[in-house]
Amino acid sequence: MDFDHKTATAGNKGEGVRSDCYVSLELKDKGGLNIIVNSKVNALYGRDIRQLAQSVLTYFHIQHAELTIDDTGALPLIMMARIEAAVKKLIKTELEYLPDIPDFNLYQTPKDRFRFSRLYLPGNTPRLMINAGIHKPDGIILDLEDAVAPEKKYEASFVVRNALRSINFYGAERMVRINQIPAGSADLEHIVGHNVNLILVPKVEDAGQIHDVNERINALLQKKNINDNIWLMPIIESARGVMKSFEIAAAAGNVVALAIGLEDYTADIGAMRTQEGTESFFARSMVVNAAKAARIQAIDSVYSDISNMEGLKQNVLASKLLGFDGMGCIHPRQIRVIHDYFAPEEAEIEKARKIVNAFIEATEKGLGVVALGSKMIDPPVVKRAQKTIDLAIKTGKLDSRWREEMTAKI
Repeated sequence: MDFDHKTATAGNKGEGVRSDCYVSLELKDKGGLNIIVNSKVNALYGRDIRQLAQSVLTYFHIQHAELTIDDTGALPLIMMARIEAAVKKLIKTELEYLPDIPDFNLYQTPKDRFRFSRLYLPGNTPRLMINAGIHKPDGIILDLEDAVAPEKKYEASFVVRNALRSINFYGAERMVRINQIPAGSADLEHIVGHNVNLILVPKVEDAGQIHDVNERINALLQKKNINDNIWLMPIIESARGVMKSFEIAAAAGNVVALAIGLEDYTADIGAMRTQEGTESFFARSMVVNAAKAARIQAIDSVYSDISNMEGLKQNVLASKLLGFDGMGCIHPRQIRVIHDYFAPEEAEIEKARKIVNAFIEATEKGLGVVALGSKMIDPPVVKRAQKTIDLAIKTGKLDSRWREEMTAKI
């Protein structure tokens, strides 16, 4: 077999690197497989690491090679990804060495699920992924775009694929932010059919980009004979994208939310991003209205000052007033604040309880008109009140048996 290159590397090493490994693979013409493991746990797990490495190399029909593994506590699924990435830098193959999908990961997510928070994690930093689910974000984004250096994007895609399949995110929606189209089309090869729930499409400026993404997704699902739902969240990050936001929001039935990215947007219009958000008010309002007109969720940008919890609180309250349904976060400590302040306030909950209760009573009596006191209640008002009730229950601000308690007091 002829190779353009004989050596390849993948992974991370150095000070501060944990739960990862760095592999160096050299293909040879003879001598069999020589696997060298450098690890603090070599005495305990060195044999298992070598067996795993040999299994991966044999799977890809590599008979003669030297593989050096510098291990800093990598899980098997990460080590598998690193070795496969190195292999595929040297040989062309459609084979995939895949970890199993455990039963706890066999869940899909509904189109209208709550998306208060979505936690961004760099796709090439395994240590941040392993326990991310315990912080209970609504979604976990494995990022292949801005959070990954250009020269690391290819190998990161294998880590993200294996993480989607095997890491326990404790019910969080499994999300991936791909690279900007058309480069992002290559990312789809590594995530479609591998347990992804939602794909974030960055820097979208017209509906055609969404159509292109869906065309590739559908082709891959058909090829793999998989029927999973894969939702899309386009991110609006430019003046052109803002002006095309409704077209993008309504581009396809699997678009479930429209997000805005303010760092790129403010750069595009030549403005400085401020705490007050005056420079982005128009864009955020456009995105909210486009999303609501298309009957999908509106998701606000991240708040980048992870040490300013009061600033985050005020940002969330302002976002909620504009009509956003959630926002991104870049640190686990932001999740609780986002959940607390996107959740309904006590006055909202009490009003919603009365409206929904009045609707239920009118329905039970066969009345065609719903009234609360002297005021008539329209169906959209009831629908909004029910959403408030659902949010209050989800966030622990209202007991699911609220109506039993309410009627018992009457």
